[in-house]
Amino acid sequence: MTNADEIKKAYRKKAREHHPDKNPDDPNAGQKFQEMAAAYEILSQPDSRDAYDQYGMDGVTKGGAGGPSMNEDIFAELFGGLRFGFDFGPGPRGGRRARGEDSVIPYDVSLEDLYNGKTVKMNMEKEVICRERRVLRNRKLASSAKARVGLWFITRSAHRESPHLELCVQIAMDTPIFRCKKCKGRKTVKEKTRQEIYIERGMPDRHKIVLAGAGDEEPGVPPGDVIFVLKTRKHDSFQRAGDNLLATVHITLSEALMGFSRILIKHLDGRGILVSSPPGKVIKTGDTIVLRGEGMPVHKNPDTKGSLYVMLEIDMPDEEWMRNVDKAALAQLLPPKKPEMDPPPEVVDEVAYEQSDMGDVRAPAFGPGYQFFDQSFGQQFDVADEHDWIDEDDEDEDGFGEDPECTHQ
Repeated sequence: MTNADEIKKAYRKKAREHHPDKNPDDPNAGQKFQEMAAAYEILSQPDSRDAYDQYGMDGVTKGGAGGPSMNEDIFAELFGGLRFGFDFGPGPRGGRRARGEDSVIPYDVSLEDLYNGKTVKMNMEKEVICRERRVLRNRKLASSAKARVGLWFITRSAHRESPHLELCVQIAMDTPIFRCKKCKGRKTVKEKTRQEIYIERGMPDRHKIVLAGAGDEEPGVPPGDVIFVLKTRKHDSFQRAGDNLLATVHITLSEALMGFSRILIKHLDGRGILVSSPPGKVIKTGDTIVLRGEGMPVHKNPDTKGSLYVMLEIDMPDEEWMRNVDKAALAQLLPPKKPEMDPPPEVVDEVAYEQSDMGDVRAPAFGPGYQFFDQSFGQQFDVADEHDWIDEDDEDEDGFGEDPECTHQ
């Protein structure tokens, strides 16, 4: 079995053992799985494997900084029992070495993906060192027929290991007559690869998932990294702010006055969230309730969750309902209308009633795409009130505290 086959076999065994789907109770399983994939990428390619053997992780990162937080021990754990003719021990093996450029790829994820976690497998295309060119080069170096390729300055006294011989072969490789037919002298070819990343529960927006050594290959330098930058898509029902979630729920006028006990919202994992309002509590538009422990999982500690803030909006009856109701009986049930000002103003102008939209006023003030909760949501809802119901008008005898102001989506 070749070295490459042994590396692949060891990686597959460990990947199955440490896959996040098989270790749901281990918060570090996702990170360890990514490190194993990165270690395999480094050791499966001859150039990056040689760089690691000579320089350690400094050989496959930019001067030892800015790369993934990989521990050298991951190599020993994965492949330390195999004999490849190079050492997996920690510590530098030489001077620092440059590497190829990183490939940064934005990756769209849903809020459900970040709440539940997800394994993503994808087909990618990258530049790899042309293997046929390498074989052709080695044949030219090993052959004594180099003098017949038109390189007249190689004399019979040229030694097999002479640097002049190497230079001449390199010149020959770049001439149209002897150029590799596969890469056409480019030295690299495109190759399809299959990558796997694990989106951990609670990962924040713009989080970076790094596949070390999985970037494009170049002759003479280790490959760079492939970096996936998570970009959260807008959700129809929820808005995220750190470990907290915000949602707006509509209730009827009857529910606002008489109370409710029903499923208010379907959560990101498919669960229905049933909430009962306190008996005798009159709900006003804009009242906010907090459901603790129903927010986003905390990254690296997914058993702990933030809070879900639900803003209640009251849907008033429409004109059709009013046409069919006994208005006199309704007037007896409802609170009385507000009286006229006493004393009235000296001048009273009557103006026309015209319906409008507050969005027409807010748009010029905040501009398109303005997100009110981007900057201040965390501070707004960092409340420590022992009650789950919050009344934003007053703190009454039922113990409902003050509510931070917020705007619905």
